[in-house]
Amino acid sequence: MSQSINLYKQLLNHKLFNKSVKFGLKRIKLALSLLGNPERKLNNVINVLGESGKFTTLWTLKNFIEANNQTVSTYISPSLQDIRERFYMGDRYLTYKEIKDTIKKIEKLKIPLSVFEVLTLVYIINASKQSVDYYLCEVGALFRLDTTNIFDWPLAQVVTNINLQHKIFLKKKTLDEIIKEDVGSLNNFSKIFIGKQTPYVLKKIKGHLKKNKSKIYYPNSWKLTKKNNLYYYRDESTTIKLNAENVYSEGMFSNIAHAVKIALNFNISKKVIVKTLPKLSFPGRFNYLKKGRIKKMLHKNELIMIDGAHSPYDAKNLYNYLKTIKLPKYGIWAMTKNKEPDLFIKEFNNIFKKIITLQIKNENSSVSAKELNKIAIKNKINSETSSSFEEAIRKVSSNEKKLVVCFGSLYFCGSILNKN
Repeated sequence: MSQSINLYKQLLNHKLFNKSVKFGLKRIKLALSLLGNPERKLNNVINVLGESGKFTTLWTLKNFIEANNQTVSTYISPSLQDIRERFYMGDRYLTYKEIKDTIKKIEKLKIPLSVFEVLTLVYIINASKQSVDYYLCEVGALFRLDTTNIFDWPLAQVVTNINLQHKIFLKKKTLDEIIKEDVGSLNNFSKIFIGKQTPYVLKKIKGHLKKNKSKIYYPNSWKLTKKNNLYYYRDESTTIKLNAENVYSEGMFSNIAHAVKIALNFNISKKVIVKTLPKLSFPGRFNYLKKGRIKKMLHKNELIMIDGAHSPYDAKNLYNYLKTIKLPKYGIWAMTKNKEPDLFIKEFNNIFKKIITLQIKNENSSVSAKELNKIAIKNKINSETSSSFEEAIRKVSSNEKKLVVCFGSLYFCGSILNKN
């Protein structure tokens, strides 16, 4: 784990690399050109873009592909516990040595890149040496100028839920801008799979894609239905019970159903999908800790769940799930500065008996516990601060049967998983 932290620090403190978000394709295209265009060796690339649900959709599709006895390489962002998670090469993750050696190769280009551009290059350079059936690439934010938008002939482009999450990167900060940035420059010779959207967003998407020559699958081509507390995927010819034992929210089931639609299109059989569903799990997303050091810190009748929800849209999804839980609920909340904590916490009205606020350790962009506490109190939520996660656990733990929810940041969830 210390090697992962040191690698991130090396990148963040590098004189040539910029830690801030820098949109644009000129720098990475120049680097790829100097490297001999390794991205052209990646066949059957699938871009996964949008504001919410990218990882869940990508990871479900990865599991379906592998269960179909095919191979897949994945690039995800961010990593939760270890930098190596970003770079899956078909049957293993890159080693620290491979990552370090690739960074040295990138340094020699003498191009001032952003850290995310460097990470993307690390993936592409190493993935180009692999021979797999599919390459799944998770977009960072706002697809048009994202560093993953460098493939001339992607096999497919998967659009998950579009919402206001990335508005901080735009001048007008409007939903219309985000929709245009995400879908306005999708490739014309591909397959496009659109996930569930609000009617307004879907209408705007259709407007942008009116002249797009790709084969487009809109969300009206399938349904997510619920019967007797069970979710089902349905289309004109197929019905599949989504028997995913470690999935709890409607939002996540919607992402899984979207991945089912894509898998069926790629000729992955219903039998393979049904067999795979019970095995699905998503670290840091509605993730109950059933064993480990942190679980042992609690009483036996206390449950603990972590979720990386960090936008108002994600908060609504978490809120809707927590409403169904009859137990008293206590929250441990940590968040980064660019995620609109005030709008986020408003979604949890009357859910928690108490919230403990916390600053994320080793995360410079984390909001202080005092500031989060002020925001919670302003929103009439019973709240107090804590100086460490262990102290926060002590403040909520008792003999009372309850659910403890740790939420607000994927980085926070990663730190908890490492502690556990």
